[in-house]
Amino acid sequence: MWGTWGFIPKLTTKYISPISALVFEVVGVMIVGTFILFFIGFRPEIHPKGIGFAIFTGIFGILGALCYLIAISKGKVSVIVTMTALYPIFSIGLAYFILKEPINLKEGIGIIFAFIAILLLST
Repeated sequence: MWGTWGFIPKLTTKYISPISALVFEVVGVMIVGTFILFFIGFRPEIHPKGIGFAIFTGIFGILGALCYLIAISKGKVSVIVTMTALYPIFSIGLAYFILKEPINLKEGIGIIFAFIAILLLST
């Protein structure tokens, strides 16, 4: 499913603007999300910090989706999808500095290769 998620927006943005595509993506999420939540009998857990972090996740997620749609409307799928698939570099950096999660040698080498991939793809 993730593979189609990265490709379909290129088709979408041939016909509608990235912002319109984002609106209709949200509609799709609401339809499927509502069905799934109803099907599993979901009852939300309430905790102020958890809710706050979840809301921030949604804000950054929707902004990221908009940036992706803008990029995919202007660039090649092969480059944009690969570049956005390197987002863990940012997450790893946050985890290292904020959560104090260590990075071992193998992971460090992988991060260096990811940076090299960004350089190769962006030139």
